[in-house]
Amino acid sequence: MPAVSESSGDSSIHPSEEPIVYLSYDPSPRTKYIIVTGGVMSGLGKGITSASIAKLLQLSGFRVTCMKIDPYLNVDAGTMNPIAHGEVFVTDDGGETDMDIGNYERFLDMNLTRHHNLTTGSVYQQVIQEEREGKYLGKCVQIIPHITDAIKRRIKDLATTWTPEILVLECGGTVGDIESLPFLEAFRQMRLELGSENTLFIHVTLAPVLENVGEQKTKPTQHSVQELRRIGIQPDVIVVRSDDKLTREARDKISLFTSVETKSVISNPNAKSIYEVPQILRSEGIVETICSKLRINPTGANFDSWEKIANKFTSTKDLIKIAMVGKYVALTDSYASVVESLIHAGAELRSSVKIDPVDSSDFETNPESTERLTEYHGVLIPQGFGRRGSEGKIIAANYARENAIPYLGLCFGFQLAMVAFARYVLGHVEANSTELNPGTTYPVVDLLPEQKNVKDLGGSMRLGGHDIHIVEGTLASRIYQKTLIRERHRHRYEFNQSYRAEFEKAGMRFSGFSDGGRRTEILEILDHPFYFATQFHPEYISRPGKPEPSYYNFVKAAVSRKLAVLA
Repeated sequence: MPAVSESSGDSSIHPSEEPIVYLSYDPSPRTKYIIVTGGVMSGLGKGITSASIAKLLQLSGFRVTCMKIDPYLNVDAGTMNPIAHGEVFVTDDGGETDMDIGNYERFLDMNLTRHHNLTTGSVYQQVIQEEREGKYLGKCVQIIPHITDAIKRRIKDLATTWTPEILVLECGGTVGDIESLPFLEAFRQMRLELGSENTLFIHVTLAPVLENVGEQKTKPTQHSVQELRRIGIQPDVIVVRSDDKLTREARDKISLFTSVETKSVISNPNAKSIYEVPQILRSEGIVETICSKLRINPTGANFDSWEKIANKFTSTKDLIKIAMVGKYVALTDSYASVVESLIHAGAELRSSVKIDPVDSSDFETNPESTERLTEYHGVLIPQGFGRRGSEGKIIAANYARENAIPYLGLCFGFQLAMVAFARYVLGHVEANSTELNPGTTYPVVDLLPEQKNVKDLGGSMRLGGHDIHIVEGTLASRIYQKTLIRERHRHRYEFNQSYRAEFEKAGMRFSGFSDGGRRTEILEILDHPFYFATQFHPEYISRPGKPEPSYYNFVKAAVSRKLAVLA
């Protein structure tokens, strides 16, 4: 295991003249490190590749976990617009992390923590805080060794806490980006300190095909590897993304110009489902290559279990259409976990789920356009913040209620479903959330009491897992088949329970509560095929082969709607 070496310098040396103290490592560490970098362009699927490699090693009998390195200066992903970065994935311990943490959890079927996501901002925050506390007195604090040592220390801490046999480190961004350089330098040092048998570099690249040429081009990969070499890193394995399987000619050419043996040039073509990627990589011999280079022996081979799960995603029969009414629809990754949860549920029901992103703002400018929602088998309103598009979501939530369309509301979709009910059923036309209208005379959704004195917006919401008690005899109790569940949260506002009696008298039922009954977590409408909404985010715990129950039952209701229409 890595350990910090102690300086034995003479005490008479002035602090500013003390020798640099580098991290040293146990020559026989219990954890081996696979470092995944990306080249050519972003969006190649480096996260899915990393998760797939980790899954294959897990199925081979190794204890595995993953860590995502993000080179942006944000301390975490919580304050970023989803359109700019993709979904904010919330861990059970309340971490607001990169969306790839969600991929790791889904593939490994493992709950990770905030410590599995490392950002430049958190590293610099730590080092600057230590400098202010006087831990570097007399020293000039520099990228090398202080920032790189802090990076290695954070990696070491995760390995020490989780004791994996293999830790897969995914470096965000693209090789050549300025902001990634400190991390790549830290990785270079790890190879020097730990040796090649304990560190493995996998570089993910692209082999595009130009329409007018018709052949796979290897030059982008060659140049990407050259850039990596300039930094001091020679990849051990290259995983090449492409539309079709890599040709023998392209594979040999990449091997020749990158000094990577041919068998270590892995083809990773497009797949019908992301859950097929582990099987594709396995067929390319990546498990044997990794084990050979890291000098490890698999203790098992349980690949059949994953193959059965993966096959469900390519053997679907019915097509179910879901309208996802949101405000971040310009980027599908904004709702990555929602999309995957719907796909998980559909696969279990042997149904292919087609998810159409619908911009909620459209309903504000043209309310009559909500009629197109009747074409769908279900309406889902996901999370969100702020005024833009909120009125459109309220209109959509009400339309689904009035027209008996299966409805699933998540967080903001839960809150706005109550606003819609207050306006269109109870007749309170001024009903609103104080987030959207602080002066509303009917605040059915209001700020959490503990949020009223919050100044900093980063990491200060109600975050992470909370236990939720289910009311017996309700739709929720039939869905979850238990009286206590645990789900994850990310919100500042909640249902104002002073209106609870009025809502329940009119036909809305509240069937889940947390924090001793103070927080309302689930709503359902009695006289409706399926109208269900949650303050929590059930998508964060859905897994392939084990869909989250609210999603499963929502898609099941959508299937029933389709069958009823066909009948």
